[in-house]
Amino acid sequence: MSERKPIDLLTIRGFRSIQDQGPLKLGKLNVLIGANGAGKSNFVALFQMLSELVEGRLQSWTRHQGSADRIVSFGVKETPQISATFEFGLNGYHFTLEPTVDGGFTFAGEWTLFRGRDDKADSLGSGHLEAKLKRLAAKGGNIASHCYKAIASWKVYHFHDTSETAGVKRLGALHDNDYLRPDASNLAAFLFRIANEQPGVYEQIRKSVRLAIPFFDDFVLKPQKLATEEEQIRLLWRQVDSDYPFWPSQLSDGSIRFICLVTALLQPNPPTTIIIDEPELGLHPYALTLLGALIRSASERMQVIVSTQSVPLVNEFSIDDLLVVERDNNATVFKRHSADDFASWLEDYSVGELWEKNVLGGRPPR
Repeated sequence: MSERKPIDLLTIRGFRSIQDQGPLKLGKLNVLIGANGAGKSNFVALFQMLSELVEGRLQSWTRHQGSADRIVSFGVKETPQISATFEFGLNGYHFTLEPTVDGGFTFAGEWTLFRGRDDKADSLGSGHLEAKLKRLAAKGGNIASHCYKAIASWKVYHFHDTSETAGVKRLGALHDNDYLRPDASNLAAFLFRIANEQPGVYEQIRKSVRLAIPFFDDFVLKPQKLATEEEQIRLLWRQVDSDYPFWPSQLSDGSIRFICLVTALLQPNPPTTIIIDEPELGLHPYALTLLGALIRSASERMQVIVSTQSVPLVNEFSIDDLLVVERDNNATVFKRHSADDFASWLEDYSVGELWEKNVLGGRPPR
């Protein structure tokens, strides 16, 4: 059976600009490149929907997007269904959704898959508004349990919000530290737990942050007890040769995002798969070089899917790592290239330069 397995193959139909993408093979490291509007963010959004769907929050997620009409390819008159199949190890999970008149979705079908001596597909039914996978897994369904645990171990990270109201800058509950949340709103609590349970990993995070932020010395992670008796914690820090605790607002937005990225990529007991959308936002070129090295290293411990528009970051990877995202007849398509096909080009140009010159594709049409 396949518990906590990365994604091997992915099929998507009818989701936003991804109209019909047949089985797409994913490896340890997958770097999505493409022009604005090509569909990279839609690919990431599919995993955000999947995460909410398997937890029984599909209708809530759909309302936050506006309605089903904004999610299906080119509207409900053009696309009557969304379907997706995720294959991982010996297992797989498939769903087909149909828009409802009130702007939500209903399941036209939900299946678990098993690839063994005899392939097996178990229907979880149709006509329901929320996925049945988690409920069946809780009841001890063997294949359902393996499928749910695998999907629940895939995490989407989005660290763009560094405003004054962002969770990463505010007080948070100390006990909220089981895993790093998608927006890093529990970063202080998560780092506090790592510092106490795995100090070697904590020191690696601290040293990596210092490489990009030379004046940074260490985090100041001191829980405080409120009147409610709940312990809370804030992400304070201090600089080199000082014991004065600074607030997170006294770091640049790029520095905060880099700290979040370092923690996500170096975290102990990592997710099976992590998906990060445009991690380069606000980062210095040298920080991008460090980030590239961290992503490559992380891909040895977990599957990494990264969407980027940064040429310096793309330079940190091989052509074999790239997924080129383009529009064909207004629909998103994904292409892979082999580095062997560009051997002569790579003698004179970097991977990023080949992308800039549109040799690899994934650039705006002229």
